[in-house]
Amino acid sequence: MSISRRRLLGTGGGLVLAGAAAAGCGSNTGRGGDDKGKPTLSQWYHQYGEPGTEQAVKRYADAFDDAHVEVQWRPGNYDQQTAAALLTTSGPDVFEVNGPTLDQIQGGQVVDLTDLLKEAKDDINPAVLAPKTYEGKIWAIPQVVDMQLLYYRTSMLEDAGVEPPRTLDALVDAAKKLTTRDVKGLFLGNDGGPGVLGGTPLHAAGLELITEDGKVGFDDPAAARALSKLRQLYAEKSLLLGAPSDWSDPAAFTQGLTAMQWSGLWALPQVKKALGDDFGVLPFPREGAHGRPAVPVGAYGAAVSARSQHKALAKAFVRWLWVEKTEYQEDFALTYGFHIPARISLAQNAAKLRQGAAGEAVRFSTEHGHAEPLLWTPASKVAYQDALSRVIKGGANPESELRTVVRKTTAELRRVQKKR
Repeated sequence: MSISRRRLLGTGGGLVLAGAAAAGCGSNTGRGGDDKGKPTLSQWYHQYGEPGTEQAVKRYADAFDDAHVEVQWRPGNYDQQTAAALLTTSGPDVFEVNGPTLDQIQGGQVVDLTDLLKEAKDDINPAVLAPKTYEGKIWAIPQVVDMQLLYYRTSMLEDAGVEPPRTLDALVDAAKKLTTRDVKGLFLGNDGGPGVLGGTPLHAAGLELITEDGKVGFDDPAAARALSKLRQLYAEKSLLLGAPSDWSDPAAFTQGLTAMQWSGLWALPQVKKALGDDFGVLPFPREGAHGRPAVPVGAYGAAVSARSQHKALAKAFVRWLWVEKTEYQEDFALTYGFHIPARISLAQNAAKLRQGAAGEAVRFSTEHGHAEPLLWTPASKVAYQDALSRVIKGGANPESELRTVVRKTTAELRRVQKKR
């Protein structure tokens, strides 16, 4: 199964991988050495769908002088594979991870990488570094940033006398005005938004999923008001539903089925090719007096297994590739897809990201980016996603739905914080 980096942000604005049944972890050949006497490191990646990516990462590995780095390209449910492998001595030395998870960190399964970023920490996008940081220590080095944003068709908005929406109220009004017999005002995915938006509307209302001091951050009337406006979009039939492809593909937008679409930065080259300059991009619009623009971001990171027999060398390789070799980092982000390097300086200076909508997107990700916090557990996320779906699609009461999620999240926070 071929998996693209766009799947990073596939459900609820978080880092997820949809995969086939998990493949076996296999045997690790990274514990010995090569015929030149160099130690061998095993490095795992999930299977990207973008042509050329596998060849690129093998080329990077071959250029590392201090070890023979054996790249394994892992199809199937990669997260499940790595989680199982970290419990054994047959797993990778270095591996790509959409976390690490709190359980992996608390369980001592990954190595502290804080010292690798002594000089570069301030040059890493803080939104994607935060979920990889626990108790002041960094457990993975972000590789690239993926983000979501709102695309709008400039000519359609102008013809309807609609300004690009910068508040949630304006988005609701614009979607209604732009809806005609043949065109819907907004596309948030074929389910009406629950599957992709996640906590983004809460951030737009000035709230957090989890606060910096480890408490529920959305036990506030502003949360219910934000969700009720998403329900309004659905109830007023301003949303495109049942498109031939879902939100991650810009086809509905480029084919004129919708005037606005929530999608990802990866879609920008396709949009540009199809529409020229007849489009613009925006963050998710702010909600209420204390709101702010919201941009969901996510990043895979490079981590080191605590069971590696070559931990110091594995750390040296991660530093070499994801801190020092900036030319490889830019190549990985922009040659085989359209993504933002995790290093702010690279993102600001990359020629492909300096102008137009791409330049705006980089600025949005830096100024307004938010990622799912490490303490936002899978159980909390499922409870919230289910509540969001009931509110948007079923018209359930947002206040009561959110009270249930607050209780579940509070219990989850107590559970994980006991392990400290």
